[in-house]
Amino acid sequence: MPVTVDKLREVLHAQPFESFTIHVADGREVPVPHPDFVSLDPKGRIVHVFRQDGRSEFIDFMLVTSIELGDGKPRRGRGRQPRSR
Repeated sequence: MPVTVDKLREVLHAQPFESFTIHVADGREVPVPHPDFVSLDPKGRIVHVFRQDGRSEFIDFMLVTSIELGDGKPRRGRGRQPRSR
């Protein structure tokens, strides 16, 4: 299934928000830790992602190959913790 701008908006506005990674055709992986780090142009063609180190990237949405939910790090307070025996 192709990634659509509507899908990106859905992920951005999910409650609760879950961090995600945008994968681009040239192999880059662009992490999005919070919805405030992303803006879309009104037509949904350009995605502007701000990085935590102060840099930012403009991505042509036509080059987005996938959106991966989560960042691979354990989340506090999610799910049940195994009982120790």
